[in-house]
Amino acid sequence: MPDDRLAIDGGTPVRATLLPYGRQIIDAADERAVLDAMRSDFLTTGPRVEAFEEAFAAQVGARHAVAFCNGTAALHAAAHVSGLGPDREGITTPLTFVATANCVRYVGAIPVFADIRDDTMTLDMQAAAAAVTMRTRVLLPVDYAGVPADLDEAMALAARSSAVVIEDASHALGATYRGRLVGGIAHLTTFSLHPVKHITTAEGGVVTTGERELADRLRRFRNHGIDVDARARAAQGSWFYDVVETGMNYRLSDLQCALGLSQLVRLPAMLARRREIADAYTRQFAAVDAVETPIVPADRESAWHIYPIRLRLERLTVDRARVFAALRAENIGVNVHYVPVHLHSAYDGPGGRGRMPRAESTYDRLVTLPLWPGMSDADVNDVVRAVQRVVAAYRA
Repeated sequence: MPDDRLAIDGGTPVRATLLPYGRQIIDAADERAVLDAMRSDFLTTGPRVEAFEEAFAAQVGARHAVAFCNGTAALHAAAHVSGLGPDREGITTPLTFVATANCVRYVGAIPVFADIRDDTMTLDMQAAAAAVTMRTRVLLPVDYAGVPADLDEAMALAARSSAVVIEDASHALGATYRGRLVGGIAHLTTFSLHPVKHITTAEGGVVTTGERELADRLRRFRNHGIDVDARARAAQGSWFYDVVETGMNYRLSDLQCALGLSQLVRLPAMLARRREIADAYTRQFAAVDAVETPIVPADRESAWHIYPIRLRLERLTVDRARVFAALRAENIGVNVHYVPVHLHSAYDGPGGRGRMPRAESTYDRLVTLPLWPGMSDADVNDVVRAVQRVVAAYRA
């Protein structure tokens, strides 16, 4: 007789092993590229960094791309060159990883939160406009889950407010907005190259921009504020350099850029597989009335970094925590993206509840399902079966 109990209640899990929510894919070409770099004259900053930056810029339709050691460093650098600083404000969404808001603090400025749209879960530009003051210097929209934020509206608001748009596109490499690739629209766009992202350099980040002056300043900032890097000095036969500002050591190595160059070749195929998985989820959850699937407006294409469902808790007898635990017991590596930034102890903490009602309500219902291009169709079906099983067991 079949055991119909949930795994959390002692039944047999849908899967024998845990399926992570995200994971890197490294192939033999990646390994060869890194090994070739290890055998070359350059392990740290060398010719592969420039080659990667050029290839990345071409991939996203930007004039300039500057590589950094991680996505947080990329955000910090973008905030630095934007003119954000003490007594200035940067407006962003609470539904993001904390680094988006932290980068405002890194330069001594004040993060200001504006609530999200109910549908896309991206920054509500009307709420952002209401938050603008004389101190506003930066708008920081986030392409949540891979869906581009309202970028034209953000650029228009920035123009009216004498502000700079820093688009956090950590989720959105390969996404499009009104026919344009993300990366060539905002004043500054930041990307993450963490292992769970669309391509990886183990750790890494990139800032793209259309302005040469900003690109030059970004490169100085990542290299201690030095005006001429070591390779250029060697080519000139010179030892002299000048530190023209206080910068950081945020460089990305040649080894990592070798991996990035190899991964970029496979980006279209990996994006296509992410979209296949997302489409399969959306189709199969259409009949599950306790699950709300992500919404992508017709004028944009998601890069599908994650697939966040929202539970309709009024149709369930349990809360999100119980559903989360039940899915983990079925060996589905679900996650939650994110605890709203203003609710963290370093910001307002739990006492901030009520400030951002849409972000808070969304957070209470969010569950991130596994989505990465190495997933098989069987993996996808396991996720669907587990969600259907758990939701049916807790149906009100």
